[in-house]
Amino acid sequence: MNNRIRLFLILIGAAAVAAVFTFPLWRPLLLDDTVNEVFPGLTSQQQTAFINLPAEQQAAMQATLQANPTQAVEMSRAMTSGDQIVSAAEQEMPQMSDPRIIGQGNFNQIDIIHGGSGTATLYELPDGSRVLRFENFRVTNGPELHVILTRNNNPLTPEDVGTDYIDLGPLKGNVGNQNYNVPAEIDFSQYQAVVIYCLPFQVIFSVAALV
Repeated sequence: MNNRIRLFLILIGAAAVAAVFTFPLWRPLLLDDTVNEVFPGLTSQQQTAFINLPAEQQAAMQATLQANPTQAVEMSRAMTSGDQIVSAAEQEMPQMSDPRIIGQGNFNQIDIIHGGSGTATLYELPDGSRVLRFENFRVTNGPELHVILTRNNNPLTPEDVGTDYIDLGPLKGNVGNQNYNVPAEIDFSQYQAVVIYCLPFQVIFSVAALV
C-alpha cells in the first residue's frame, strides 16, 4: 500500500471518528423538530377539531392567545364545538298577508375568523308588529353572541358599535333561518345595521347593513 492510499485511509478514519463525537452538534441539521402543542382549555375532541381548522385560523387563534388568553380559549371552544343549528320548523316566517319589507342586507366577512353569510330582512306585519328574519344564515360560532341593532351602518370596532345599540337577545343558532321580534317603537332611520356581537369581549362577528 503506497503512502497516498495510506494517508487517504487515515483521513477517512479521522473524519469518521470526528463525525461520531460531533454527532450531537450536526444531528439537528438532518432532522425536523416538529412541535404540536395542544391549544389550552380544549377537550380532546375539541383539540382534534382545532387541528383540522384551516392553518390561517389556527395561527390567528394562537396570536389572539398571546394578546387575550381568555378570549382565545372561549373563541376556540365555540369554534370547535360544532354548529348550533336552528330548527327550520320552529323558525318559519309568520303566515300573515302582505308583510312589508322595511330594510334588508347581507351579512359580511369581517376577517379570517369572524364572518357570516345570508340575509337579514326586517318585516312589518299587517298588525304593526315587526320581525327581523335571517335566511340562509351562517356565522362563525362564538361565546355569548347577541343580535344587536346599531346606529352605525358599518361598525368595525366596539367604539363604532357604541353603547346605545338595541339588543334583540342571544343568537338562537349560528346556522339556520331564524326570527327575532323587534320593538315597535324603534326608529329605523336611526338604527341602520344588524350586528352579530360577542358581548363579553366586544367583538363584531358579522354585519348586515339595512337598506
